[in-house]
Amino acid sequence: MLEPVSSVHLKSISRRGAEEGSFPFTVPAIRTLDQLSLETPVTFFVGENGSGKSTLLEGIAAAARLPTIGSADLQRDETLAAQRRLGKALRLAWAKRATRGFFLRAEDFFGFTKRVAQQRVELQQQAAEIEKQYTAEGRSPYAMGLAQGPMRASLADMERRYGIDLDANSHGQSFLKLFQSRFVPGGLYLLDEPEAPLSPQSQLALLGMIAEMVAQDAQFVIATHSPMLLAFPNATIYNFDATPIQPVAYENLDHVRITRDFLTAPERYLNRILGTGSP
Repeated sequence: MLEPVSSVHLKSISRRGAEEGSFPFTVPAIRTLDQLSLETPVTFFVGENGSGKSTLLEGIAAAARLPTIGSADLQRDETLAAQRRLGKALRLAWAKRATRGFFLRAEDFFGFTKRVAQQRVELQQQAAEIEKQYTAEGRSPYAMGLAQGPMRASLADMERRYGIDLDANSHGQSFLKLFQSRFVPGGLYLLDEPEAPLSPQSQLALLGMIAEMVAQDAQFVIATHSPMLLAFPNATIYNFDATPIQPVAYENLDHVRITRDFLTAPERYLNRILGTGSP
């Protein structure tokens, strides 16, 4: 495994004030937030749905003003106004200010692939309309090429980034291709449940990508339920089911214990859940 070449970019997260009474400040993990130290290049937020891990990640992305990859725009989407309020209440301490990177919610990724596919169709249609018009007017191929230039350049850039058709791939393949195409060294990457579209094999591929990126001075903060991703060596793991948020060892995670126990003896869980067989 590749070793990181430098320290983290974002050192810690703390709250500026004591705003209360409305979401997300009513969430226990947010209400009791004092300071979280990000001491390793990879930090995980783990907890049940509704624990606040995704909300805090969104607040960090808003505070850092990272670009959003997906169907939602964190800086403008009205449904994310509460997360922007949280971002204004957060204080980010930097070792070196990250100007590269992105925020990605897996749930928004599916909309993003549809948007990319639609943009591709629109560019192809524009190029075809120019060809039809210029042919009817008897204009030269050179003039037609100049007029089609911006569309052709955009299509070539999309193909370079995502292949011929991002939406034609499986969700997992598309996700990994997007992730790889947008990575630049030295960035800060905030990922919300990236395992959602990924098979176990693809999760292993993502782990390999993260390791390569960390070796190129990247930092990751990831909200996840995945025991596979959580196993990344020497990562910091914060448990959002505890109040206040607490660091937790990998082997002490409920996600890990339950998954391990189930895979060891699935019949014990199935008998209990389905009421079949012996307890």
